[in-house]
Amino acid sequence: MKAIIPAAGLGTRFLPGTKCTPKEMLPVLDKPVIQYVVEEALDPEEVDDAIIVTSPGKPELLNYFQPDRSLENLLRERGKNAYADAVAHAGGMPVDFRYQYEPKGLGHAIRSAADAVAGENFLVLLGDYVVPNRDICDKMLAVSKEHGGASVIAVAACSPEEVSRYGVIAGERVGSLEGAEDVADVEPGAVWRIGGLVEKPAPEAAPSNLYIVGRYLLSPLVMDLLADQQAGKGGEIQLTDAMARSLDREAMYAVVIDPLSGYDTGTPSGWMATNALMAASNPRFASAFWDAIDERGGLMRK
Repeated sequence: MKAIIPAAGLGTRFLPGTKCTPKEMLPVLDKPVIQYVVEEALDPEEVDDAIIVTSPGKPELLNYFQPDRSLENLLRERGKNAYADAVAHAGGMPVDFRYQYEPKGLGHAIRSAADAVAGENFLVLLGDYVVPNRDICDKMLAVSKEHGGASVIAVAACSPEEVSRYGVIAGERVGSLEGAEDVADVEPGAVWRIGGLVEKPAPEAAPSNLYIVGRYLLSPLVMDLLADQQAGKGGEIQLTDAMARSLDREAMYAVVIDPLSGYDTGTPSGWMATNALMAASNPRFASAFWDAIDERGGLMRK
């Protein structure tokens, strides 16, 4: 199975910082955001390759995932073996690239990797969402296997007032992950069969409060439908539109996850919060992080 990671956006929210550095290359602790996503994509045993869909104006992504023997050798000569190992790991992962030459939307970006999928189910992981425990893909794969290889997406509950910010599912609860049989319908572990997909509904019109999180396991039919998908909201080819079209021909499921299981790095505030929260909880960085905060008189909300 292949995992597709769309990473072709301009990163305008981070300008001018992303004028020369793609937003996917912004660091979270000691690794760029994109490396966390690639490592998550490759974690399931079913996945053998990650396909990053990028634009020709982002050569930094390609360079990062290439071996750099000169740097590795220099680091080892200086006794910095841990750093050398980290560089070797980044350059040795099975990562391939496809290019989106025009900014025509998420659906168009995913369709740019159609040749790599070759008629098989595939994962999609949005490139600005970090999941430290790398457990969402395994949950989707488990639900898919339970339902004959069907498409599965990850969803999470939000407050009813927030549904207008997201794509929201309609449908009904049909099961649970193992060990989650007693959870409520919108709690982590619940499994739904999707009856419809609604983009940014008004709160009073929303069919549920379960929004799409940014992790997908999709069938070849969805990829085929993207080939002739017309532009939708924002004048772009939307993945959600092709998914909605597929519902007439095959079943699609959703697994509810904990909304706090991932970190959204797609905005400056989200990226900054991700760094702070992960630094505070990571044994390698926590002590030095809090020492640095204390040196400036502590951290207090004003």
